[in-house]
Amino acid sequence: MARRIVLRSEEEPDRPSSEDLTIDYEGELNPQQHAAATAGDGSLLIVAGAGTGKTRTLIYRLAYLVETGTDPGRIVLLTFTRRAANDMTARAAQLLDGRCEQVQGGTFHAFCLQVLRRHAPALDLPRNFTVLDAADAADVISVLRARGDYGDGEERFPQKKTLYSMFSAATNRDETLREVLTRRYPQYTGQLDALKQLRTEFRQYKQAHGMLDFDDLLERTLELFDTDDEIRRQVAGRCRHVLVDEYQDTNALQAALVKQFASVHGNVTVVGDDAQSIYRFRGADFRNIFRFPDEFPNAEVLKLEQNYRSTQPILDLANHVIDQADRSYEKELFSENEEGDLPALVPAADGEMESRFVAQMIMRLREDGVSLSDIAVLFRSSHNAYDLEVELNRRNIPFVKYGGMKLNEAAHIKDVLAHLKVAENPQDAASWNRILQLIHGIGPKTAQDLIEWTTEAADDPFVPGDGTPFSSRYVSRLKELLGVLRSIRDPDMPPSEQVEAVLDYYQPIFEEEYAEDYPKREPDLDHLAGLAANYQSRQRFLESLALDPIELTALDQEAAEDDEPPLVLSTIHSAKGLEFHTVFLIRALDGTIPSRHALREDDGIDEELRLFYVACTRAEQNLFISYPMTQYRRSYGEYMTDPSRFVDDIPEKVLEPVRLVEEDAPEAVEAPDEPEQLTDGTHRPDGDANKAEPPSRPNHDPSDADGLPF
Repeated sequence: MARRIVLRSEEEPDRPSSEDLTIDYEGELNPQQHAAATAGDGSLLIVAGAGTGKTRTLIYRLAYLVETGTDPGRIVLLTFTRRAANDMTARAAQLLDGRCEQVQGGTFHAFCLQVLRRHAPALDLPRNFTVLDAADAADVISVLRARGDYGDGEERFPQKKTLYSMFSAATNRDETLREVLTRRYPQYTGQLDALKQLRTEFRQYKQAHGMLDFDDLLERTLELFDTDDEIRRQVAGRCRHVLVDEYQDTNALQAALVKQFASVHGNVTVVGDDAQSIYRFRGADFRNIFRFPDEFPNAEVLKLEQNYRSTQPILDLANHVIDQADRSYEKELFSENEEGDLPALVPAADGEMESRFVAQMIMRLREDGVSLSDIAVLFRSSHNAYDLEVELNRRNIPFVKYGGMKLNEAAHIKDVLAHLKVAENPQDAASWNRILQLIHGIGPKTAQDLIEWTTEAADDPFVPGDGTPFSSRYVSRLKELLGVLRSIRDPDMPPSEQVEAVLDYYQPIFEEEYAEDYPKREPDLDHLAGLAANYQSRQRFLESLALDPIELTALDQEAAEDDEPPLVLSTIHSAKGLEFHTVFLIRALDGTIPSRHALREDDGIDEELRLFYVACTRAEQNLFISYPMTQYRRSYGEYMTDPSRFVDDIPEKVLEPVRLVEEDAPEAVEAPDEPEQLTDGTHRPDGDANKAEPPSRPNHDPSDADGLPF
């Protein structure tokens, strides 16, 4: 008889009793958080209001799963930034022990990238495929657009960035190109057939040259699971528990991936807030959080409503705002911190007065001990802050601005990275095109000829051979370029040394290409070299910059050695997840928030309402919402504005109206015996200042200038 060997079951061991746990979950969490953190197996939706400790709850759930016997290497934590995943696993490790750092954590794109690297041959891809960021992908489309003569007709054909946005929207939203055009680009519906053809060529080109863009990382992973069920079961089998942060920001592909990752064990916990879904422009679909109970039958839905960030008056405004939404999970934020000033609505005569008010209040807060870095000025779009930036510079108030260009989107940074991408993947025609056209004398046509030679004809693309389309105009520089690429092709060469080698070659090109402002750009190159020193491989360095880009505008400001951490200026989108002692929301105008574009879109108003809600819930102690009652536009001259519809009809007991009066105006001369108080309870400063006083409400009518001299 054959010897029998009994294999141990893969089932998890019995969970220990609460007496055996090292963490006092019940004592350290509020009842709602405790229920969420210690829930059993199966599917769980945690609807977490702003400031309710959803990250803390997710960390405790992570620790609870590990402490109750789940192998940490079989827990997948999916977030929208790598930093968020690293912070959560590190905090869970501090809470429990080092086992929590073994959790598979990262962004959806990064996790899918790992899967695709391992199984690339199943999709007929090389394992060293190139990851294209949005700008790189648009450049590839531009090459194909020019090659196919798509723009030669009588009708205007979309530019490369618009084309990529179209294709990306169709992929992320799981819609047809026709649906995307009808909804968002009706002016191009007559060119549907040509656009379909270009999209097909784009896909074929990426496949032939070993390239994947961000959307492909998600879509091709789903394709992999659909075409090879064994691979799906392998990957999902390693996902004993799937935890997802910010589920309201997932798109159609990400929601489908969550279902696939949980398809073997069925254990999935998602945390999100439908009221904070503000990334529709990236393809996020807030409806995913409402669909979750249908996608995962028997799902448990729990809520977090106790806010630990804001005073109750600020929460009363936030609750009032979100009650206007067409659809939301019913929840009421509350705080034990019931005292505090009412949020203030501050109409200003014009943009200049609005900027002076904000700057002076910032100086007052600073004098009262609030650090500049604990104050934020938020706005709908980056250009809304231009007037304020002038005023802050005039007063020498240091600030950092978020919501601008990313480091890897800057042209000079893309130039350098293109050299590394070619060394990593010699089939990367888009990067070849960029670095070749940096050489004087090489234009698009010559670059295309050289690309065909390097990617198809030559045995070694970095070694000139017979038949190379050389010209005396650029031959020496081309040989120099190929020499640099040969020198950095070794994947074991430290990325910092590779960057330095490229920079030595690139410096004269850089100074010529950006002659007008290269000294301002040069610190960015130094910073890039410094970043490279943190990585052991070129592939990881390039992937990191593509998947988790850094704010360029923030780097510019942080490079200066200010006396103190700077004031924060930020778009509302970039401020999500942050909190500040005092928040100023400026340019709260109809047509700005909500934006004019949103007024024309289905569900656009609701998206803007959620954006307004996010801005309000960033504030801990003080919230000022301001707008100019007049603006100037070249084609119209000066005109009266309308305040945001989101502040209309809000009771004064929830949003306090405030009137600004110039200090030297007649009304301000007759001051009472006691100094007038601002809405934060502090007194009016001396010197060049505005006085803020709570008047009878102006009913949001811009023509009502009572107490406001023009």
